[in-house]
Amino acid sequence: MIAIGGAIGVGLFMGAGANIAKAGPSIILMYAIAGLVIFFIMRALGELLLYRPVTGSFAEYAREFLGPFYGYVTGWTYWLMWLVTGMAELTAAAIYIHYWWPSIPQWISALVFLVVLFGVNLISVKIFGEVEFWFSMVKVTAIVGMIVMGLGVLTLGFSDAGDTATPGNLWSHGGFFPNGVGDSVLTLQGVMFAYLAVELVGVTAGESENPKETLPKAINTLPWRIVLFYVGSLTVLLAVVKWTEFSADESPFVHAFSKIGVPLAAGIVNFVVLTAALSSCNSGLYSTGRMLRNLAANGESPAVLGRLNARKAPALGTGVSAVFMGIGVILNYVVPEKAFTYVASMAVASGVWTWMVILVCHIRYRRQVVAGRLPASSFPAPGGTLFSWVAVAFLVLITGLLAYDEDTRVSLYVGAGWAVALSVGWLVLGDRMRAAQPAQPESAAVGPGSSARPVDAER
Repeated sequence: MIAIGGAIGVGLFMGAGANIAKAGPSIILMYAIAGLVIFFIMRALGELLLYRPVTGSFAEYAREFLGPFYGYVTGWTYWLMWLVTGMAELTAAAIYIHYWWPSIPQWISALVFLVVLFGVNLISVKIFGEVEFWFSMVKVTAIVGMIVMGLGVLTLGFSDAGDTATPGNLWSHGGFFPNGVGDSVLTLQGVMFAYLAVELVGVTAGESENPKETLPKAINTLPWRIVLFYVGSLTVLLAVVKWTEFSADESPFVHAFSKIGVPLAAGIVNFVVLTAALSSCNSGLYSTGRMLRNLAANGESPAVLGRLNARKAPALGTGVSAVFMGIGVILNYVVPEKAFTYVASMAVASGVWTWMVILVCHIRYRRQVVAGRLPASSFPAPGGTLFSWVAVAFLVLITGLLAYDEDTRVSLYVGAGWAVALSVGWLVLGDRMRAAQPAQPESAAVGPGSSARPVDAER
């Protein structure tokens, strides 16, 4: 359910509005292309996870296959990704509250949600799992319900939108690429934000009861989730309501159901997209606390951040993350109209680094397997490293798009500053970090065919 929930978030419910306004119906194709690349990335990650499932997997694999410096950078950058993703989710949640109470300032709503979710994460990993399960259940049920209702409008013609709802809306208002192919391609950077969090199963691997069974299942169901939740829902949405009616400052799902005119439907959908935002922020607090703990275990962050409370949760690490996530509250106070765009682009830039590291580690791992130096994974990626290279090229394109767009270019400036800060930290504290790092475990000890299982102090 964490994997399913990770595939449905604010990137779809909120971000799709701006993307539809730029690309028109062709946004369906953009989500499909990006989803295919994400599947390549997840299969590469799946092969690594079944070779050696550990909490903080991205940083661990970077240390093993690229070196300690890259593990350090990856751990901190993934922490940053979830930090700014959490800011984006808090911003979106605050915007959704305006549907019912437009007079409440965005920053107040964002602050209240942050405090509540921080409390949930302090209790225990079991409570986190339960909350995330029900958040995901709400999202899945709602998406399926929206698709069914949309198909009903198209086939039976009921509701206020029945007279204008037709599959022809997908090509009748300026064509499938109404603003040109170039503008559609430019939306790929925003589309990729929608897929941030699918890799969260890699962070939860060390706390999974049976990773060899549950992880392949979670990853192999990704294609149908993308087809149903993204391609399917957007196709129905854009057939029911013509694309020219959507805007960046409103959830397209809420607008569509307001247009349909079903009593209370728009309010219900707004509640669903609110839970989607809170779900992702909840996951952000979970993952940032675990990543700081992993960094502390390797001497790459203060040791105190690795301590667990009586309920076996990294309380201090999660608390530090919540404090920094509060920067999003400040942004909602200072620049509420630009807050979502800024933090979403920074999240994509950080996510591109994480995905790139996964792919490069997978390529290097396969070379080691071919050379006979490491055991083969029980969940090999199809095509060997071919699709990993395709995904690498796609991520290079996304980086170029971030640089090209004036609104998202700021994320690369922040990224450059982040790289400098991490490099200085490594130079200043490098010797202490390397001295504190534990010896790498024997790869074969947790490889396929071994009776050893990863042990995590939180389990």
